[in-house]
Amino acid sequence: MSYSVGQVAGFAGVTVRTLHHYDEIGLLRPGARSAAGHRRYGDADLDRLQRILFYRELGFPLEEVAVLLDDPDIDPQAHLRRQHRLLTDRIERLRKMAAAVEQAMEARKMGINLTPEEKFEVFGDFDPDEHQEEVEQRWGNTEAYRESQRRAASYTKEDWKRIQEEADELGNRFVALMRAGTPPTSEAAMDLAEEHRQGISRNHYECGHEMHACLGRMYVSDHRFTENIDKAGPGLAVYLRDAILANAERHR
Repeated sequence: MSYSVGQVAGFAGVTVRTLHHYDEIGLLRPGARSAAGHRRYGDADLDRLQRILFYRELGFPLEEVAVLLDDPDIDPQAHLRRQHRLLTDRIERLRKMAAAVEQAMEARKMGINLTPEEKFEVFGDFDPDEHQEEVEQRWGNTEAYRESQRRAASYTKEDWKRIQEEADELGNRFVALMRAGTPPTSEAAMDLAEEHRQGISRNHYECGHEMHACLGRMYVSDHRFTENIDKAGPGLAVYLRDAILANAERHR
């Protein structure tokens, strides 16, 4: 049984021109010719072509493929063992590449592109990604969430350190007012609440007074926010909420 160059090209997924080239350089000469001089390939030729294409898939240049296939000291079984080893090595490299791409995709999805060490340096024991899945479920379809993700993806470690320092400084000023007995409905407290709102708009997403009021309520209704905010001073979450609500009312 023999096959034409067109048939072999179809079997192997290569072009007729490629087979002609392999013939011209002596890499794959057809085992026979027709009466009209056309190339005819037999089973042995197809077996050699399969090995050629395998090595080419692994990136071997044609000259090296020829040396490998024509080495008189290597039998067909040795070729199969070598191909299996090379293929296994490539699978492992591709697996590692796929894992790296998945990690990069997840980091991009999370928005905050920091290493674990950098996150600890910036945020301390607070992990901004801990509730990412819940955040995406609750607000993933909002423009505010999408804007926040776009901005976060562009921030460097230095950007996050600046944002965290601004938040810490503002929190300390809130604590000072609270401990001094200044009412959350006072001008001073409402002015700080306005700074808080503007910081969100500046660093994360456009936050109007109505949205800011919703955040203030959540700081108290969700114990996780309350516990985190109250680390700066017991009762701060409630004080912050009341100042935010008073400021929102002031701007109606």
